[in-house]
Amino acid sequence: MRLHAISLSLLALIGAPAFADEGMWTFDNLPHEQLKARYNFTADKAWVNHVQRAAVSLGGCSASFISKNGLVMTNHHCIAGCLQQISSPAKNYLADGFLARKPEQELQCPTTEVSQLEQITDVTATMQGATKGLEGEAYQNAQNALTAKLTSDCQGDNKATVRCSVVTLYQGGQYHLYRYHRYSDVRLVWAPEDAAPNFGGDPDNFNFPRYGLDSAMLRAYENGKPAVVSDFFPFSAAGAKADELVFTAGTPGRTNRLLTVSQLETLRDVVSINSIKRGYEFRGALTQFRKLGTEQARIAYNDLFFLENGMKVTSGNLAALQSPALMERKRADEASLKKFVATNPKMKAEIGDPWTAIAKAQERIREIGPEYEAMEGGRTFNTRYFGIARALLRGAEERSKPDAQRLPEFASSRQPLAERQLFSPAPIYPEFEKMKLEFSLTKLRESLGTDHPFVKQVLGNESPEQMAKRLIDGTKLGDIAVRKALWAGDKEALAKADDPFIKLVRDIDTGARAMRKRYESEVTAVEKKNAELIAKARFAQLGTKTYPDATGTLRLSFGAVKGWQERGTPVPPFTDFAGAFNRHTGAEPYALPASWLASKDKINLAQNYNFVTSNDIIGGNSGSPMINAKGEIVGLAFDGNVHSHGGGFWMDSTLNRTVGVTSGGIQEALKSIYNATELLNEISGK
Repeated sequence: MRLHAISLSLLALIGAPAFADEGMWTFDNLPHEQLKARYNFTADKAWVNHVQRAAVSLGGCSASFISKNGLVMTNHHCIAGCLQQISSPAKNYLADGFLARKPEQELQCPTTEVSQLEQITDVTATMQGATKGLEGEAYQNAQNALTAKLTSDCQGDNKATVRCSVVTLYQGGQYHLYRYHRYSDVRLVWAPEDAAPNFGGDPDNFNFPRYGLDSAMLRAYENGKPAVVSDFFPFSAAGAKADELVFTAGTPGRTNRLLTVSQLETLRDVVSINSIKRGYEFRGALTQFRKLGTEQARIAYNDLFFLENGMKVTSGNLAALQSPALMERKRADEASLKKFVATNPKMKAEIGDPWTAIAKAQERIREIGPEYEAMEGGRTFNTRYFGIARALLRGAEERSKPDAQRLPEFASSRQPLAERQLFSPAPIYPEFEKMKLEFSLTKLRESLGTDHPFVKQVLGNESPEQMAKRLIDGTKLGDIAVRKALWAGDKEALAKADDPFIKLVRDIDTGARAMRKRYESEVTAVEKKNAELIAKARFAQLGTKTYPDATGTLRLSFGAVKGWQERGTPVPPFTDFAGAFNRHTGAEPYALPASWLASKDKINLAQNYNFVTSNDIIGGNSGSPMINAKGEIVGLAFDGNVHSHGGGFWMDSTLNRTVGVTSGGIQEALKSIYNATELLNEISGK
């Protein structure tokens, strides 16, 4: 039925202009004319700058400052990693929740960082000039070298508090240098019990009506004290009303709306299908591990939660890509652009036929992709120990080189983040790591075959189970002191290290690096270079009044509070607390926490709880503040409806919906269930 719905909605879109609410816009290229015409709203410079600084990133999730004292709001599922890292067999913060009534009670999240976008600089001419006339390995090396220089110069001597990155927009049509203020000391303030945000579980995921309190609060610190910020979003007293204009400011992960048809076919026929098959098999392994006991269930909870969520997204993406109407629309768009180029002799001479070049790169993906994924992509060794060992060994090698010659992940500008991850005190659970490693080694043998040279090199005469046990029983990399000592050493010290994971990485690294170089030369560089050429043609045809694909960087989308028609049945835009209690059965996933049941008589059951808007979002927007025209919090984005699954490739504002928690719902829960008076006073400015 979902495939049918996708096809019908797409048929209506073919040949139609973009919907008014479509787009994840960069802050330096907002659709001011559309906003004025559709909503009679003018986003002046002061408003734009304020929203840009108040919205922040957690790296993979969105968030926002909501008080002058560095209070940060995001989704509960965005801090699930922190909750698991600080939990123990004696105290499960995921299950039990947490509330700090005083700053000294706030708990540090081991790996969480907050990044605030401060400045955007256009470096398109510099980046494109550095790679002009180059191809393959030379193109990739030149781009890596310039990126390292630009980000290092941007940071200067402020690596502890500044992070910079070069952002590719319009598939290479533009390059921008983003400068962020970095808060590396982030502490947990409030998180509800997991049963509240995950009420409804997987059955309700990507559906509506919803009844989830998917919200949590952190605090950014500087120099051991709560950060003082000048830009933050106050809460709206009234909340949003039906048809009201709402903005989401967040960091959508990645969309593929500007890919070529051949690239979409690769996603459909290779990437998505393989990911789904492997994902569902791994879900079985995780489920079995969780059945071993209460502690095992706690340890594997996050991995299973995010895997199931990812599989649902990937399955939805595949459904969209398998829709004939979607591919027909993409082919028509591509044919139109090709015709535009063909009728412009100067442009045709300048860009040639980049579509054919990219199509040939897709053939290379099919040929060498499995080996690349096995040898370099990380799938073969699904354990934190291997990631640590590779970072240590390659770090020693790469840091001995000039910055311009290093692998990008070891550029000097990225060293603070690398060290934070490497020395994280987050616990590692050996038995869990054994299960994951055994599974991934088993899949290696299945995918490449027993007789493949790499399989023989890795496994030798051992079974996946035997190898996983030997490596993990023998490693010392779970000890942070050992990791620090090895990181402080040079290439010679790492060459002598006898840890079994270090030895493994040493044995396979030459081949893995060679495969990486080949893949980047034959696939990555080809796609990048020719995508730049297509972007030139697209700019010539459409101008820059279009939005780029999402890239995990700050974007603004706009829409209105509105439901939709589901097969002729109206879906209202709001749910309330009464609906949550009506859906409560006492059995998971429809079991409200005990604190909710005890507080039922105190709760305003008519208070709007969850709601939907027509904003254009994608994975990564989780935790995005939903604000009104005044810049006030009216909600917190945490999901999309089932129709948003195709959002990576297109947007239909008649069906696609953002799902959020209302500002009133968050405040009602803090007041009537959690008695969080201090937090309520802070977010209300008292």
